[in-house]
Amino acid sequence: MVKHENFKTCDQSGFCKRNRLYADNAEVSSWTSPYELDPRTITFKNGELSGIILKSIEKRSEKVRLPITISFLESGTARVTVDEEKRQKGDIVLRHDSKARKERYNEAGAWALVGGLAPSAGAALSGEAKQGTTSVKYGPAGTFEAVIGHAPFRIEFKRDGVTQIQLNERGLLNMEHWRPKVDKAAAPEAKEGEALPAPAPPKDENEVDESTWWEESFGGNTDTKPRGPESIGLDISFPGYDHVYGIPEHASSLSLKTTRGGDGNYKEPYRLYNSDVFEYELDSPMTLYGAIPFMQAHRKDSTVGVFWLNAAETWVDIVKSKTAANKLSLGIAGTSSTQTHWISESGLIDVFVFLGPTPKDVVHSYGELTGYTQLPQEFAIAHHQCRWNYVTDEDVIDVNKKFNKHNIPMDVLWLDIEYTEYKKYFTWDPLTFDDPENMHKQVAKSGRKMVTIIDPHIKIADGYHVVEELKKKQFGVKNKDGDIYEGHCWPGQSHWVDAFNPLTINWWKGLFQYANFKGTGPNTFIWNDMNEPSVFNGPETTMPKDNLHHGNWEHRDVHNLNGMTFHNATYQALLSRSKAEEKSPRRPFVLTRAFYSGSQRSSAMWTGDNLAEWPALAASIPMVLNQGISGYPFAGADVGGFFGNPSKELLTRWYQAGAFYPFFRAHAHIDTRRREPYLAGDPYMGIITDALRLRYALLPTWYTAFHEASVTGAPIVRPNFYVHPEDEAGFAIDDQMYLADTGLLTKPVVTEGAESVDIYLGDDKVYYDYFDYSIYKGKGSHTIKAPLDKITLLMQEGHIFPRRDRQRRSSALMKFDPYTLVVVLGPDGKGQGELYIDDGESFDYESGAYIHRKFIFENGILRSEDIGKKGKLTGQYVKKMDAVRVERVIVVGGPGEWKGKSKVKVSREGKEVKNVEMKFVEGKSGKGSEVVVRDPNCKIGEGWSISFV
Repeated sequence: MVKHENFKTCDQSGFCKRNRLYADNAEVSSWTSPYELDPRTITFKNGELSGIILKSIEKRSEKVRLPITISFLESGTARVTVDEEKRQKGDIVLRHDSKARKERYNEAGAWALVGGLAPSAGAALSGEAKQGTTSVKYGPAGTFEAVIGHAPFRIEFKRDGVTQIQLNERGLLNMEHWRPKVDKAAAPEAKEGEALPAPAPPKDENEVDESTWWEESFGGNTDTKPRGPESIGLDISFPGYDHVYGIPEHASSLSLKTTRGGDGNYKEPYRLYNSDVFEYELDSPMTLYGAIPFMQAHRKDSTVGVFWLNAAETWVDIVKSKTAANKLSLGIAGTSSTQTHWISESGLIDVFVFLGPTPKDVVHSYGELTGYTQLPQEFAIAHHQCRWNYVTDEDVIDVNKKFNKHNIPMDVLWLDIEYTEYKKYFTWDPLTFDDPENMHKQVAKSGRKMVTIIDPHIKIADGYHVVEELKKKQFGVKNKDGDIYEGHCWPGQSHWVDAFNPLTINWWKGLFQYANFKGTGPNTFIWNDMNEPSVFNGPETTMPKDNLHHGNWEHRDVHNLNGMTFHNATYQALLSRSKAEEKSPRRPFVLTRAFYSGSQRSSAMWTGDNLAEWPALAASIPMVLNQGISGYPFAGADVGGFFGNPSKELLTRWYQAGAFYPFFRAHAHIDTRRREPYLAGDPYMGIITDALRLRYALLPTWYTAFHEASVTGAPIVRPNFYVHPEDEAGFAIDDQMYLADTGLLTKPVVTEGAESVDIYLGDDKVYYDYFDYSIYKGKGSHTIKAPLDKITLLMQEGHIFPRRDRQRRSSALMKFDPYTLVVVLGPDGKGQGELYIDDGESFDYESGAYIHRKFIFENGILRSEDIGKKGKLTGQYVKKMDAVRVERVIVVGGPGEWKGKSKVKVSREGKEVKNVEMKFVEGKSGKGSEVVVRDPNCKIGEGWSISFV
C-alpha cells in the first residue's frame, strides 16, 4: 500500500501548517484582518476595477502594498487577481545567489487559459454601495453584483440580490510578503546559577515559527527557498450551500468531505500536488497524479463555482456549518454554509468566480476559460487493451489474432516501457521487438491502432542520441545551480525534458517524425506517464522545488503544470509526423497521468495505479464523475485494477462498469497474471464480450456525447445532481452515471456476490430496462435484479439515441454500417435526441465535413432535422455517406392504440415515399411495449419523417 512516510501531511508542509494556524488564530474574538483596500487607489475602466490592498504588519508602521485587479468578463465570470508590489517590481534580494525569478509566478494563465477573457461592456459601478464598500453590477442584464468591502478587505458576489460566494468573509487572506532574512545572534549562554534572558518578542505575526521560512527538509532533501516565505491563503465561503464538488484528483466521494475532523470526515485538507502515489489508498484527501483547482457548490436549483488559478502545491480545507455568518459578512443572515480555505505555496491569488445558476452554466463558463475537451478520433473512445508489458512483437500479434478468433471487439493494443532498448525512448529492444514495423501492419489489418509509452525522463547513456541532444541544446530541467538536473527513474539516472521551453517543444516534435522514431506507423499513438514528474530519489517522489525551468521559474511555482506542458508537446508532435501529415493532420491521441486545468484540450487521463479490489472498482465511479464535472470528461480507470489479480467475478463486473467510462482501457501490472478476456473461460468470457459489444453498439451515442463535450464542455457521464439539480435527496449520489443527455442511466455492480442493485431515480418519469423493457417509475430507490450476466442500464422516457447493431472486431470496420434509432416514450408521447458523425479521424469537420441531426418524436411522427452548419466540405462528406441509412427504428413504450397498425408512412425530404411494415409487441408483466420498423430506407444525412398515426 501507499508509503505515507514519503508524502507530507499539512503539519509537515511549512506553509500549510502556518496558514492553518493563521486560520485558528482568526477564530478568536479579538481577530481583525490586517488587509484593507485603500479607497483612494480605486479606479474602474473597461470592466476592470483596480486598486491597492494594504497589509498592516503587526508592531510595525510598514504597510505592504498588494495590487488588486477585479475583472468583469463578458461571459459573466469575475476574476480577482492580487499580486505583491515588491516582488512584481523585482525589488527583492534572493538568497544563495539564486538564478530564480523574483516575481510571483504569473504565467499559469498562459498555459491554462484559452478564451473567455473579453471584458464586459455592461459592467458598471453601482451607486447603491454603502459607505466603506464599492459595488459593481455585471453579468446577464446586470443581475450579478460584486460588493467590495474596504476595511477589512472582502468581496461578496450576489446573483439576483442574494449572496452566493464570499471572499475573505472569515478574514483568512494571507500573502506572506517578502522580507530579508535576518540572521539572529546566537542565544546567550547562561552563567552558572543564572536564568536565561527572555527571548525578544516577535516582530510580525508570522514570526512565531520561522523554522520553515528559509529552508525546509523532508525525506533527506532540503529545499533552499531563495525567495523565503511567499505562500498565499484565502477563505472562500458558499453561504446556503451544503455540497461542494470538484478539485480532482482524489480517491474520495463526489460530494467533498469536511477536513477538520469529526466522524466520517478528514483531518487533513485536500491536497493538490501532482504525485506518483504507489497503490494509493481510498477515501482520502491525499494528493494523486493531477490537479484541477476548480470547485462547484450546489444547493437546490443553484450552482456556483470558483477556479483557483495557481500551479504551486495547494491545500484546501473544507468546513460546513449552520451557524450565523461571522462579523465580517455584509449583513448575511445565519444559514447553512460551506467554508473553504485555499492555501498555495507561491504565486498570485488569481480566482475566477462563476455564479451559475445551473451546473451546466458553471461547467460551460469554466470551459470557456480553459478550453473544452478535444474531439478524439473514434477509435479512442472504443476498447483499449494494455498491460505492462506485452513481451515481444510476436506476443502483440498473437493477442491481436486471439481477439479476432474469439470475436471480441478491441481497437487499441498498448506497449509499456519494456518495448524499448534499456528504457531508452524512441528505440526498440532488438531482441524482443526486432520487427516493429510488421507488428504495426499486422495490427492495422484488423482496423486497430497501437499506443507506445514515452515518459519525460531521458536515460543518461553514452551514444543515446536523445540525451546527447538534450544536453547539448540545454533542453533539460535545471537544478538550483543552473546545471541540468539528474535524478533516478525507470531507466536509472536520467534527465527531464523541460517542455516549458518553446525550443524544447520544437525539438520534441522532431523526435516523433517517422524518419526518427523508426518502426512506428500512422496507427501509432502515445502514452505519457510519470509526468508529475515522478523522480524515485526526489523529495516526495518528485523533483526538488528549487529546480529551475525555462525562464528561471522555480519548480515550486509550476509543479502542477509540468505534466500538462509535456503532454501538450506530445500532442503537437503527433500533428505532423511527416510533411504529408502537416498538410492533412489527423487528430492526435495522447494519454496522460499528470494533468492540470486545460489538459482536457489535448489528452485523455486515467486514475492511475489502482488495486484489483472491489473497493477500487467502487471508487472509480465518483472519480470519473468528478473529472467530468471538473471540465475533464475524457477519463477512465484501469479495468481489472493495475496491482494484483482480480477474481473472474471482479474482472467481469469491472468490464461492465468500464463500458461506461469515457476512456475504456484494461491494464495490469507486470507481475500480474495475464487476463485478456479470452482467457477468462465460460461464462466470464461471454459476459465480458457482451459488455464490450454494448459499448460498440452505443459508439454513435458516445461519439455524439464527445462532440457535445467538445463544443460546450458538458460532462460525458453525469452525476445525479447535474441531471436533477432540484433533487436534494440525490446531491450526494455518486455510484451511478447518466450517459450525456441520452437518458441512459447505469449503476454498476461493485460488491462481491451481489445479485441486485438499488438504483436511484431523481424524478417521476418512466424508466425502462435497456434489455427487457421492465418499467420503473417513482422518485427514489428501486431494487433491480443484477446477476453476473446483467448490466443495470435504464432508459429514461423522452429520449432518442442512435446505435449500430452489427457486430464488428473494431470501430474502423463499422464506419459505413447502418444505424438503429431507439425512441423511448412516456405518457406524453414525446422524445428527442441527436446524432453527430464525421470521418472520426481528421480535422475536416472544422470545414463542415460532418452530419449533425436532431431526431424529434411528437404527435406520433418521428422526424430528422439538420442542425449542422454548412462548410466547404459539407456536400462532399454527405455524398460520401450517401449509402449509410437507418436500418431500424425501435419505439419503446409505444401507445396501445398502435396495436392494430401494421404500416407506417415514410417521407423523405418532404415527399411521401412508401408505407413500411411495423411490428407491435405489447409489453406484459410490468414491461413496456416494443414497436419495430425495419428498413425505412431513410438516409442518415437527409431529412425524413416516419408517421405512426
